[in-house]
Amino acid sequence: MYFNSEGANEVSYDAIVIGSGISGGWAAKELTEKGLKTLVLERGRMVKHGDYPTANLDDWELPNRNRMTLEELKDYPVQSRTGYTINPAQIHWWPKDTEHPYTEIKPFDWIRAYHVGGRSLLWGRQSYRLSPMDFEANLKDGIAVDWPVRYEDIAPWYDYVEKFIGVSGQKEGLAQLPDGQFLPPMELNCLEKSVKAKMEAAFPGRKLTIGRTAHITSEGGHNGRGTCMSRNRCMRGCPYGAYFSSNASTLPAAEATGNLTIRPFSIVTEIIFDNNTQKATGVRILDAETKESKEYFAKVIFMCASTLGTTQILLNSTSDRFPDGLGNDSGELGHNLMDHHFRLGASGRSEEFRDQYFKGRRPNGIYIPRFQNLDAKTKRPNYIRGFGYQGGAGREGWGRYIAEANYGKALKDAISTPGDWTMGLMGFGECLPYHENKVTLNRDKKDIFGLPTLNLDAEWKTNEYEMRKDMMSDAAEMLEAAGLKDVKTYDHGCNPGLGIHEMGTARMGRDPKTSVLNKWNQMHAVKNVFVTDGSFMTSAGCQNPSLTYMAFTARAANYAVEELKKGNL
Repeated sequence: MYFNSEGANEVSYDAIVIGSGISGGWAAKELTEKGLKTLVLERGRMVKHGDYPTANLDDWELPNRNRMTLEELKDYPVQSRTGYTINPAQIHWWPKDTEHPYTEIKPFDWIRAYHVGGRSLLWGRQSYRLSPMDFEANLKDGIAVDWPVRYEDIAPWYDYVEKFIGVSGQKEGLAQLPDGQFLPPMELNCLEKSVKAKMEAAFPGRKLTIGRTAHITSEGGHNGRGTCMSRNRCMRGCPYGAYFSSNASTLPAAEATGNLTIRPFSIVTEIIFDNNTQKATGVRILDAETKESKEYFAKVIFMCASTLGTTQILLNSTSDRFPDGLGNDSGELGHNLMDHHFRLGASGRSEEFRDQYFKGRRPNGIYIPRFQNLDAKTKRPNYIRGFGYQGGAGREGWGRYIAEANYGKALKDAISTPGDWTMGLMGFGECLPYHENKVTLNRDKKDIFGLPTLNLDAEWKTNEYEMRKDMMSDAAEMLEAAGLKDVKTYDHGCNPGLGIHEMGTARMGRDPKTSVLNKWNQMHAVKNVFVTDGSFMTSAGCQNPSLTYMAFTARAANYAVEELKKGNL
């Protein structure tokens, strides 16, 4: 990965990729490997694989034992309210909320990462395919618009992506969660195995499996990356490259072609549109360091700046032809904003396995795939679609004794004895694509660079709230059937955005009158612009979506190169 080396001062390229995260890294890899001189524009700083300053530090080696001061937290009012870990070990990944404001018409937790690699350094790495029923759901339910593709169109690209990134998992033969190309699965611990056996016996239509996660588990590494060491410090960056990130995987592959230029500190402000050709000719950027405006040109442009980042750029790209944003003939740009709702479920305690413990810090949990609304037998009367569970089991540690009155030898004996095994299940539910859940441009409120910001206006509705009742009660009944004690349900609530799975604001569709993109992630109205981050999603499913972004990006890049060769772009 380079800048300020040979070719770095060029302004014309075959392709421009905006964003360097999960989708942008894949676009860069595919386009460069197919021979296109490609410029990747990243609004944040350069991070090369290995630039992970806290990856090998313990808490006592960090400021304040890895805690932020109250004064420091004033710059992170959104991120500090979410419950996500904002601490010195990871703070270099988080942009300050005070420098990048937005307006919450309704509460929305927007979690961002402005650096090369983006949120691919920070993601949860859970990697699940959408199923045939997910691609058919909108048509079946008569809501929003139909996906212009089906599972069979994407399955080969799921295969392709999984083989490259390395996904650890167990094949289960479920229609609602298609199997993939898996590396050896991580191991369930003793309580998880027990819960699996008892729960599946009590509920034959339900399945507990190990999480499908983008970690290398085979000896000897994978595509030059190392094997997972079960340190569970993934959020700090993995120096072994054991989990998939753009920095450890796709960007080095792109660099190896000699066709890659990365320009950090490059905030794309708009796409340049030529009314005569009805194509985009390039992009205009603001240099975050010098504050200069620059222009770069290319035959094809891939938008991979994250759902809200991409839509912000498109809404700001106005012209006589597109007064409401580039490619926005349908009026759907910015609408149909989705996320997954979660932070509820159940937990319980086990009196078994007190003579057993676990080894290492497995960076993965269990997964219970969707089991509601699959057929007539599982149809629920009060909501459509469904949810899955993530979670896991472990033993209570010494922290449970903080409030105890023990001291001296009694305290030492107490904290050296593990507590009971406990297990929790947290639901992740599908949000429907409501037209009124939207993002709009706010030209009156500016960020530190003087650029327009966003208004975020989205909420959960009746279908999500009805689903949440089952997400709690079903979790409790499974844990109780598995013999756990003191089972309690919980609902901590969550705003849209907190799932960090924003989707849908430039959706795919069959009809240009009701969608922004066609089945190739290509703008209906501007043929040389492709959008392959989460904004293309037509519905959300309940599965973590990043694997789907990667598969669609690889597919779109292949199509774009073929169209370039034919002279169609």
